[in-house]
Amino acid sequence: MRQFLAAAILAAMTTAAHAQVSDDVVRIGVLTDLSSWGRDNSGPGSVEAAKMAVEEFGPTVLGKPIEIISADHQMKTDVGVQIARGWFDNGKVDAIADIPNSGIAIAVHNMVRERNKVALLSGPGASSLTDELCSPNTVHFTYDTYALSKVTASAVIAEGGKSWYFITADYAFGQQLEKDATRFINEMGGKVLGSVRHPTNTADFSSFALQAQSSKADVVAFANAGQDTDNSIKQSGEFGLVQGGQKLVGLLMFDTDVHAIGLNAAQGTYMTTASYWNMDEKTRAWSKKFYARTNVMPTMIQTGVYGSVLHYLKAIQAAGTDDPKAVMAKMRELPIEDTFVHGGKLREDGRVIRDMYLAKVRKPSESKEPWDYLDIIKTVKGEDAYRPVSESKCPLLKK
Repeated sequence: MRQFLAAAILAAMTTAAHAQVSDDVVRIGVLTDLSSWGRDNSGPGSVEAAKMAVEEFGPTVLGKPIEIISADHQMKTDVGVQIARGWFDNGKVDAIADIPNSGIAIAVHNMVRERNKVALLSGPGASSLTDELCSPNTVHFTYDTYALSKVTASAVIAEGGKSWYFITADYAFGQQLEKDATRFINEMGGKVLGSVRHPTNTADFSSFALQAQSSKADVVAFANAGQDTDNSIKQSGEFGLVQGGQKLVGLLMFDTDVHAIGLNAAQGTYMTTASYWNMDEKTRAWSKKFYARTNVMPTMIQTGVYGSVLHYLKAIQAAGTDDPKAVMAKMRELPIEDTFVHGGKLREDGRVIRDMYLAKVRKPSESKEPWDYLDIIKTVKGEDAYRPVSESKCPLLKK
């Protein structure tokens, strides 16, 4: 009788645990760019990275299946919002991951707060997401404009790059990146001589490069992303900016950008990254698996999708439910550990505090194998890279 009673209690407990998963499935939507200028840095690679996180965690959580779906927002805010709304209203999606493009991310970030869902942001960079716009339902996992600007500007100014000129993408992310970088340049005794803004997905940067060249600034900084970064740095090289003594800085630059530009044109360019495929044996092993599926090495956006999805699943397991409030509490409680992040922490404002890396693009003669593009010249602790609590406008933080 006791054995029967124990078995019945265990069965009831198991059923109760399973019942804590809404709709009997944990469904994660990867909202990304599958067809526009950000495709190479996120896109299909982000979808594969999410699937790799599920494979590492296991096919189920709390006894229920995990499903990854994806859609193309085409870098259009109206398209991204329509997809997210449809996923939440009709597709039974629990969390949305990635979202390259800060304008789309901000819209979805507001939506998950209203709908009590979860946003696992790896693609967008706007630091306002965890500052004045902060939400208890958002995880900003990988990087932001504050950290990119602070780490990169500090290093370049220390090497004598005192005067700066910006070539900036004319949308939320580019403007925020220029704004954050300008602050650190001024604080460290540098000076911004000017800037020019360009529409996204621009093919001809000749006039912008000539304006930067004529400014005679020590540093030409590119506050853009994707193919815009590739085209602007490549064409600036063709106009002889580096030969004329100007330093080039990619304020948001990825391994895939270096691959597209080529080491001849990109060599010596500074960039800040949250991950690099060739850091150690574990990152190499994971990245080679990723390469076998995608034919490219992973960017920090893609490793961030992997890490954010994995941490989300661990939190569901620990919480015993996929209820967003309980899961977010566990995500803040648990240390973040994966192939690329060690000892990371999710702060109350949604900002993941993790190490960042200052890198410099190698000369062609220094590259020892395919995709061997970067020298990691400095590790910056997360506490030193990201906005401190004392500066934050987020009401969720206790100051």
